[in-house]
Amino acid sequence: MAEALPRAFVCGHPIAHSRSPLIHGYWLQHYGIEGTYERLDVPPEALEGFLRDMPGSAYVGGNVTIPHKENACRLVDHLDEAAHRIGAVNTLWMDGGRLHGGNTDAYGFAANLDAETPGWSQSGVATILGAGGAARAIVHALQERAFRQIRIVNRTSSRAQALAAHFRGAASAHAWDALPELLPETGLLINTTSLGMDGGPGLELDLSLLPSTVIVSDIVYAPLLTPLLAMARDRGLRTVDGLGMLLHQAVPGFEKWFGRRPEVTPELRALVIADLELHQ
Repeated sequence: MAEALPRAFVCGHPIAHSRSPLIHGYWLQHYGIEGTYERLDVPPEALEGFLRDMPGSAYVGGNVTIPHKENACRLVDHLDEAAHRIGAVNTLWMDGGRLHGGNTDAYGFAANLDAETPGWSQSGVATILGAGGAARAIVHALQERAFRQIRIVNRTSSRAQALAAHFRGAASAHAWDALPELLPETGLLINTTSLGMDGGPGLELDLSLLPSTVIVSDIVYAPLLTPLLAMARDRGLRTVDGLGMLLHQAVPGFEKWFGRRPEVTPELRALVIADLELHQ
């Protein structure tokens, strides 16, 4: 009897916008692997049943996206360290009949910066704008790289305080109006808010307060050049866009499901950029 082809998925609600099938489909074709990666629209009320049924399904694993990342944490049999610390799952896989949940967002963030600005973690002082789910993953990534100061800045101070309390250590919470004091000492500035996404209004920041050695990163990738990154480039600062994080976070999952560790290449990046431009 022929062995069934490995099948993986991305589930969310809505899900039509996801670029994950484009990324994994490219790798499957590039490496000549017979398998599938599908988009599944799973509404919140159906998530528990869907995950409970996974051990008996044809799927070897998949990705979890908005709005399921936090709920998936309580529905899997085992969490990896990153998912436990971050409090969210974005990658699922079967192992020994048990459903495992992991989080590769922190890995994707760090791997993107490793590729684009080697030595980035030596700056030691990071300022994060925003305190949502993406910020949680990035705080974890920065703690893994032993940043001595991780300043979380949010317009709603209570959210920044809750995030800093969750991670403790080098993480601290700050009000938005503290930015003029924080920016001069910042080695890595990261925007995790949705400001600047899809052509919306950008962040109002005085980038002249930043040191010339700073790295400015924005996890938004639509548009690729956000208002924040455009301002930073105009000042001659090093910048890192958000597309690389999306590409690199997909690597560990593909390896678990299909048995081959894929590479993030200029060809893959160009493919996704062309798709973004087509749908903007």
